[in-house]
Amino acid sequence: MDLKGLSDFTDYFVIANGNNERLLDSLAEVVKEQIKKEHGYSPVIEGSGQTGWVILDYGYVVVHLFSPDLREFYDLENLWQEAKVVLSVQ
Repeated sequence: MDLKGLSDFTDYFVIANGNNERLLDSLAEVVKEQIKKEHGYSPVIEGSGQTGWVILDYGYVVVHLFSPDLREFYDLENLWQEAKVVLSVQ
C-alpha cells in the first residue's frame, strides 16, 4: 500500500498472511535475509509467529505479517483505505 502523503512514519505497507506461527517466522526470516542481501538494510523487528503478527520496519517500508485472524481483526487495508494498493496477490 502506498501511504505517501497519508502517513508521516512510512511510505509503504506490505501486508501478508501466514497460516501458522512457523510460516510467519519463516516468512519474516526470508524477507529479512533477502532485503539484507539485495539492499543491505536490517529491520527493526517486533512480534513473532507465536504472537500472530510480525512487523519488519525498514523506515520507508513496513512489512506486516499476520495470522489470518489478526489480519481480519486489525484490518489495516480498511484503516488505510485512502492508500493506493500497489499490488494485490491472492
